Amino acid sequence: MASTEPLLRVSELHAFYGGSHVIQDASLSVAPGESVALLGRNGAGKSTLMKSLLDAGPRVEGEIHFGGQDLRGVSPDERSRRGLMLVPEDRRIYPDISVAENIELGAQAARGRDPVTLTEIYDLFPLLVPLKERAGYQMSGGQQQLVAVARGLMGAPRLLLLDEPVEGLAPVVVDEMAQHIARIRETRSLALLIAEQNLSFARRCTDRVLLIDSGRIVFDGSWTDFDADPDLKERYLAV
Repeated sequence: MASTEPLLRVSELHAFYGGSHVIQDASLSVAPGESVALLGRNGAGKSTLMKSLLDAGPRVEGEIHFGGQDLRGVSPDERSRRGLMLVPEDRRIYPDISVAENIELGAQAARGRDPVTLTEIYDLFPLLVPLKERAGYQMSGGQQQLVAVARGLMGAPRLLLLDEPVEGLAPVVVDEMAQHIARIRETRSLALLIAEQNLSFARRCTDRVLLIDSGRIVFDGSWTDFDADPDLKERYLAV
């Protein structure tokens, strides 16, 4: 059961790329062990919000507290070492090293926390076992996405940020990813924030919904509350 004390608390967050004001007055929280969906159209601000939490790109104003500590002035790599990990939308798999070596890179962020072993990773992601000696460039998009998520887990995160984890993947791979995430939640005590457009996938993986539009959080509630207002889908998610 998730604690009532937030693991992540964001207040009045603003994010800028140059003169462009992308995230506007966003406030949100994620409790320990909770899984939250961040829904929105392309360009709504999902990726920018994720990067803002790590101070990894945009200029950020506002308050971000993680594990009860203010993150102002804390570098992106130090935020990762404290347990805030991002799996980016573009995956960033190194093409010329093996799958196993790509995954092991994530261990550098696991300072002072319960380490994750490659054996545990392969138990969570059995599809990676026959691929572990394959080079990064030899994988399909779905396989690369599994490796990116596995690398994020290797850092023993307290909160794992997944940015569009199933974008462009075949339905069968989307189903496999949902199963992997369910297994992760069963075996490791961590929170998840999943930026996604695939409603079916997000619903299977999360407890609560945040809806972002034009850089503003316009809804924060349960899936039941989200479903009770069909206008939300039409107004903020329909293409």
